[in-house]
Amino acid sequence: MAQWTSAIGSAQLARLLTSQQERPAGPGTRRPPAYRALADGIRLLVLEGRVPVATRLPAERELAQALSVSRTTVAAAYEALRGEGYLESRRGAGSWTAGPAGNPLPARGLEPLPPEALGSMIDLGTAALPAPEPWLTRAVRGALEELPPYAHTHGDYPAGLPALRTMIAERYTAQGVPTMPEQIMVTTGAMGAIDAICHLFAGHGERVAVESPSYANILQLMREAGLRLVPVAMADRLAGWDLDRWRQVLRDAAPRLAYVVADFHNPTGALADEEQRRSLVDAARSAGTVLVVDETMTELYFDRDLTMPRRVCAFDPAGSTVVTVGSASKAFWAGMRIGWVRAAPDVIRSLVAARAYADLGTPVLEQLAVNWLLNTGGWEEAVELRRGQARENRDALVTALRRELPEWEFDVPEGGLTLWVKAGGLSGSRLAAVGERVGVRVPSGPRFGVDGAFEGYVRLPFTVGGAVADEAAVRLAAAARLVTDGQGAGGDVPRTLIA
Repeated sequence: MAQWTSAIGSAQLARLLTSQQERPAGPGTRRPPAYRALADGIRLLVLEGRVPVATRLPAERELAQALSVSRTTVAAAYEALRGEGYLESRRGAGSWTAGPAGNPLPARGLEPLPPEALGSMIDLGTAALPAPEPWLTRAVRGALEELPPYAHTHGDYPAGLPALRTMIAERYTAQGVPTMPEQIMVTTGAMGAIDAICHLFAGHGERVAVESPSYANILQLMREAGLRLVPVAMADRLAGWDLDRWRQVLRDAAPRLAYVVADFHNPTGALADEEQRRSLVDAARSAGTVLVVDETMTELYFDRDLTMPRRVCAFDPAGSTVVTVGSASKAFWAGMRIGWVRAAPDVIRSLVAARAYADLGTPVLEQLAVNWLLNTGGWEEAVELRRGQARENRDALVTALRRELPEWEFDVPEGGLTLWVKAGGLSGSRLAAVGERVGVRVPSGPRFGVDGAFEGYVRLPFTVGGAVADEAAVRLAAAARLVTDGQGAGGDVPRTLIA
């Protein structure tokens, strides 16, 4: 029986291979043989998760035609991959990708580095900061004091604790968006919220419009839900959304859902202005598209004098178009897995009803901790501390990159947790793989795109500062030199791989 679970066509594989090509080699640089370059390209696609393990590859003749190379070249590349453990074959069943023994393959999302590896590896893979103490400890203690009455109940609150729903609704109302508790459902993080929304609104095979680039874990969540991603390019630099492109996609593709990050977009850091927000809501309403707005970065602005635009849901007073997702995980701490959905009451009722077949509810103790923070003013003080940490880290990282890698290009955002960097013509996939060998973990651009886009980019979060940011830039520069010298295409496979 064949061991493959999915397949990739020759044209698609050719596009992915073409997208990862490096800049032209300099004088005197030796190019690898054609078969070796092809084998290395496929291996990198597997390491990046862009071609999953157990994916059937095209037949040798088909791929040779798509790449305009000889069949002998493809056969030799496949044989090399079999020898390295990245390909398995069986007569009559074809060839499919595999993972070599002893080399753990990356997860398809962006998972945190194991704590035991933090001593030797600088982790730039996850955009999350340590907890803002003493506020985490105080919140947990406050939650424990409030717990006894709830401990005498069943503890099952599918819509969330009434007190927390009320508090979140009051915060929206205070920000100029009148909201009732019946419009709020508490979830297990923003990921849990978006997963529930996707299952409610979009069936298998339906289209979802997404920013290009977009948040890697959400893209993967949608792929695994069987949704068809329709990318919409962001405007140049940090200008937010390209409304002409959005109108065209919403009109022509008629997606069931659209997922956007209006505030300090992940990964670019862009901030959509009010006119863009109003126009996108109008366009989504006209197309009959539900607009899912991720507000997890909303409170992470760095300049106290920055006037933040109104929430996107403020431009949808009837509540028929916008579904908003918020979370404590970015603004407070990633370990505080509390998120929420703001939507029309009938949508909330549907989400709550469907929850009986999902996770049933969100942990009570964590809800009480967030409620304590919101009630006591601890939230504002903790978030202000978080802003200061992220701002200092951003400044340190920007300074270090400009010193060590002046050819790399980026725009400096006014908030959020990420820097979107064009890596001077180098392959982001190769930088990610080689970075592991020099002690820095960084996700490459294609993780944030659809179908192999953004090969020339990497995402760098504001999670390290001071001397660690300096050392991270030094290690990235070392990785860049190895890739430039041609040592990033072949050689030993790193034992620890980017996740």
